[in-house]
Amino acid sequence: MGEGVSGKGVINIGLPELSEEQLIEVGELAQETIIKHVFDVLNRSDVKDIEVTMRINRDETLDLEVEVYLEVPVFVKVDVEGLIDEALERAYEAVERRLREIAGKG
Repeated sequence: MGEGVSGKGVINIGLPELSEEQLIEVGELAQETIIKHVFDVLNRSDVKDIEVTMRINRDETLDLEVEVYLEVPVFVKVDVEGLIDEALERAYEAVERRLREIAGKG
């Protein structure tokens, strides 16, 4: 492994009770939003590794946990942590919008 700069970020999104299909849809939306934002900022060649992990936690509340790991070569001048935070923020907003749409149909 060559030198790289990596960062990681996690968000938790409280979910209403959703069907299995809706959970999958919301998870995919979050993932697509994150990946799109990263590649809007960086070229594909600038990304050594990107991982977006989704977990559904069913404790007292239903939570979607979204984790992003991003690694770029050391010569790519980008604030990795800042980029991850922005991507997670966009994902959060996109999911909130979708949840409002789902709730509106109910």
